[in-house]
Amino acid sequence: MHMASLGHGLPDDQSPEAVANWLQQFPHARPQFTTLHFYLNNILKKDPPASTPVAKANTTDSTPVTSFGLVRAIDAPLTNQSLTDNPEAKVIGYCQGLYTFASQEERATLMTLNFVFTDGQFNGSTLSIFGRNLVTAKYREFSIIGGSGDLRMAQGLGTASTYFRDPVIGDILEMSFAFYRYTLPGPPN
Repeated sequence: MHMASLGHGLPDDQSPEAVANWLQQFPHARPQFTTLHFYLNNILKKDPPASTPVAKANTTDSTPVTSFGLVRAIDAPLTNQSLTDNPEAKVIGYCQGLYTFASQEERATLMTLNFVFTDGQFNGSTLSIFGRNLVTAKYREFSIIGGSGDLRMAQGLGTASTYFRDPVIGDILEMSFAFYRYTLPGPPN
């Protein structure tokens, strides 16, 4: 992946030596509050689907309401507009990872996801999230636990809300992230 877009004192070089050097400078880094807004398009009715089952418990089929024990891999496009509103919406990245239906009482998933940005200011950077997604709640909050590239060491929170849902077509989530990322002193590269 080409990393020339890295700025804010971050090196294009992501070798172990360059990362160690960046971390040695981290005590001098400045936190920068950042917000992002985009749509996660988990469309199942396409080839290939944006997410697919990769494992399930022997008892998953006996829990159709909660799908307890089902694990899905996801590689869904992130766009600046919902694909239901604009099928030609600009793709700014991809949501990649796993989500597991982890509750026996309600439809909720454990999300372990990377948001990989392929366009715009954070092209070549990622954000990693971890958290619970109670599918029926209006808003779901999760933790931003790190990042890479221009988003190294990011920490903060994100929220998801269902923008569109259809059991056959899939669902689209409206995502809002609020987090701190860290920039080293000095002019951008």
